[in-house]
Amino acid sequence: MAFNFGAPSGTSGTAAATAAPAGGFSGFGTPSTTAGSAFSFSAPSNTGTTGLFGGAQNKGFGFGTGFGTTAGTSTGLGTGLGTGLGFGGFHTQQQQQQQTTLGGLFSQPTQAPAQSNQLINTASALSAPTLLGDERDAILAKWNQLQAFWGTGKGYFNSNIPPVEFTQENPFCRFKAVGYSCMPNNKDEDGLVVLVFNKKETDIRSQQQQLVESLHKVLGGNQTLTVNVEGIKTLPDDQTEVVIYVVERSPNGTSRRVPATTLYAHFEQTNIKTQLQQLGVTLSMTRTELSPAQIKQLLQNPPAGVDPIIWEQAKVDNPDSEKLIPVPMVGFKELLRRLKVQDQMTKQHQTRLDIISEDIGELQKNQTTTMAKIAQYKRKLMDLSHRTLQVLIKQEIQRKSGYAIQADEEQLRVQLDTIQCELNAPTQFKGRLNELMSQIRMQNHFGAVKSEERYYIDADLLREIKQHLKQQQEGLSHLISIIKDDLEDIKLVEHGLNETIHIRGGVFS
Repeated sequence: MAFNFGAPSGTSGTAAATAAPAGGFSGFGTPSTTAGSAFSFSAPSNTGTTGLFGGAQNKGFGFGTGFGTTAGTSTGLGTGLGTGLGFGGFHTQQQQQQQTTLGGLFSQPTQAPAQSNQLINTASALSAPTLLGDERDAILAKWNQLQAFWGTGKGYFNSNIPPVEFTQENPFCRFKAVGYSCMPNNKDEDGLVVLVFNKKETDIRSQQQQLVESLHKVLGGNQTLTVNVEGIKTLPDDQTEVVIYVVERSPNGTSRRVPATTLYAHFEQTNIKTQLQQLGVTLSMTRTELSPAQIKQLLQNPPAGVDPIIWEQAKVDNPDSEKLIPVPMVGFKELLRRLKVQDQMTKQHQTRLDIISEDIGELQKNQTTTMAKIAQYKRKLMDLSHRTLQVLIKQEIQRKSGYAIQADEEQLRVQLDTIQCELNAPTQFKGRLNELMSQIRMQNHFGAVKSEERYYIDADLLREIKQHLKQQQEGLSHLISIIKDDLEDIKLVEHGLNETIHIRGGVFS
């Protein structure tokens, strides 16, 4: 039967007469205990009448029960800011003391009655719709549950009340997870503002000077202001993140950076924002650290649609609560976006590692060259030292020419003569050195001779040797065959002699 939202017809609902009553907030994968229907995508609970807020309501959602696969997807706030992880609002209203909305994914509803009505309508659409007034409302409840699980569609439950719009932020959406992002550590005085351009990094770098001039014009062309680029980074989907800051110079010669909140407030003006969009800017935000009050409020209030139990577990599983902060991932698009960011960061890290590896190789080459130069300079220093000593000796001889030999000089001469005699003795150092030199020369000579005899042979001679050895092999094979034939003949003769002796012995007996 086709799904009909009209008035019930006489017997059109008989096919679903045995369907379980609406209300069991059933999940995917549990066995059904009721009769099958056209919309039995999941298995209802055991009784089918436990109601929407049964015992299994807060058992987790999305991609499993733990955070093992999502907690490790920390991408760094620089990347997260450029692609909207939900931190944009944290940096733009720091001067407001009480904020009910911290921006992005962490917005909390401020209208309690509207939220209460929305929750009541959602519960009615999922457990007890009264649109048709017969057993088809049970099928409608299951269909609404399926839409709520997917986070898309509209849930009809009453003809007098507009349908409930199911989004991925609803608490029953299963495709949710929690990851972690790095918190920025820049201060407002640093003046860092992030601009995300819908252009490739190569285009931004090639037109960086024109971009700086265009931003300066956006700021009014004031000569006391200077736009500086802090960094440029590639983002997924052919986008580029540009971090800038503005320096203001006073007439007395001093300079300071324009605070990030002030610069961001200027960029958020309607006319300025239009000019930035003409330059290709799709997103602008400040890059400043979160205050302790903001972090506390963010952690205490779970994001919209996230189970408080899972949010508390995410805070417990935070690998570094000082640097990382949990952020929700709602839907496959967000998961794909984080995956792209992760791949992008991995490529950037690999590129940096390749650059470092090249630098290390260059440093190793420089070190080898430096060591060779040091050894060369040492030899040169020794040579110069010997030459200097010879000059000193000649100068001393000329200075002492005509003088008698003094007592200390006589002692030095005697000591030198003694050392010379010891060196010239056959069994002393000089004789041993001569013997070693002779052995080394002989080894070099015999080594050269052996190497020539060992490795050099004429090709024709080698061919003749092979032919001779082949003939010898053939002769040996022929000789072996002759010997085998002779052995067989000898065995026949021996066998004949044995038979003759046996016959003669029988005759004589």
